[in-house]
Amino acid sequence: MLSDNPTLEEVASYFANDQFATRAAGCTVVEASRGHAVCEMKLTEIHRNATGNVMGGAIFTLADFALAIACNIGESPSVSVSNTIEYFSATKGEKLIATCDVDKSGRRLGFYTVEITDDTGRRIAKMCATCAR
Repeated sequence: MLSDNPTLEEVASYFANDQFATRAAGCTVVEASRGHAVCEMKLTEIHRNATGNVMGGAIFTLADFALAIACNIGESPSVSVSNTIEYFSATKGEKLIATCDVDKSGRRLGFYTVEITDDTGRRIAKMCATCAR
């Protein structure tokens, strides 16, 4: 379990085995604190679908990674049990940024919202999630 105020190095070390998000998708941690996380993903050809747009699964992976960090700092081990994602527009930038914030944190359940933008400031998607502790 991560403490309430881990360093970015501690967070990166804790999530180092999340190989799909970190190695395959290229997700990185920018900010991390209890109930909050900011993660980025530099876009490459591997993130693109057949039409050249960023694949929804890549966007979801980044959102899920930010969620995992925000809901596991200073909390009992937590996993998401329900997620909904809405895609607003195609990505125009070179990287995606996911910002996750807690809406309500309880003993057994946590509720979170993840906003995904690109580096041009365009709103790409929003994910709402429930986590079990």
